[in-house]
Amino acid sequence: MQIKAKAHLGLLSANIFFSINLSAVKYLTANHFVHPFGINLIRVSVSAILFWILYLAKPVKTKIDRADLPRFILCALTGIAINQMLFLKGLSLTYSIHAVLLMLSTPILITIFAAFLLREMITGLQVIGLALGVGGAVLLIALGKNTGSGDNVLLGDTLILVNAVSYTFYFIMVKPLMLKYNPVQVTRMIFTLGFFVVLPFGWNEFTDISWTSLGWVEYSCLGLIVLGGTFLAYLFNVYGIKVLGASITGMYIYLQPIFAAIIAMIFLKERLEWYKVLAAVFIFVGVYLSNKKLNNE
Repeated sequence: MQIKAKAHLGLLSANIFFSINLSAVKYLTANHFVHPFGINLIRVSVSAILFWILYLAKPVKTKIDRADLPRFILCALTGIAINQMLFLKGLSLTYSIHAVLLMLSTPILITIFAAFLLREMITGLQVIGLALGVGGAVLLIALGKNTGSGDNVLLGDTLILVNAVSYTFYFIMVKPLMLKYNPVQVTRMIFTLGFFVVLPFGWNEFTDISWTSLGWVEYSCLGLIVLGGTFLAYLFNVYGIKVLGASITGMYIYLQPIFAAIIAMIFLKERLEWYKVLAAVFIFVGVYLSNKKLNNE
């Protein structure tokens, strides 16, 4: 199989893993097998261990400059600690379809922050795109009802949006590190530093887990979350960026709502209501228009 074909297959797998991850988290939290911060501690700690095992198998000798340590710490805070804790907590309160659609607002937020922080110009089409994207998010939050697997949709959606803001800052701050160091090395450092941040928040929920009450389904869900939705998804995305570039890798995120909706409807019995479809259209078009300048450059 050609290298590019492997990269495309890896990116497709990463986004399927992430979509499965959403329903797996919802299943565990909705049935009170594991709480969100407990899941987060498991996924971060196990992934950090796996990245160190990968390092021992194939060490990267590039030395990290001390001057870059503050940026690594900020990336661990925004990309692992705040980002993942709020995402899992928000996901436990809202619908998986809401969560994946709201996460698509990240490119829109990047455009907004680039305009205010980096003084980049915004075109008329981008303004329309931003308005549509924000409108789609507002539509989801305003019409979401606490039924089925959504215990507190408003709070859950809000946490997902704050998580998206945190991830946006992470995306901006990690880019220079990815250019300077090996991407897997950067990811390993960020997960390792992030572990020490999430440890005090997730310890109580981790110790509350009744491991003997978990069956093969629950252990399978944890395995999918840790191995598929975290470790392999990060590796495959890094590989995709290296072989195909960031733009093509980013395009695959648009498949997540499709996979997530199908999986959630089958396994969680979530309904694909009209407002979710309309919000999806708004957000998809909004993301496309808000990034049109970047695509044309």
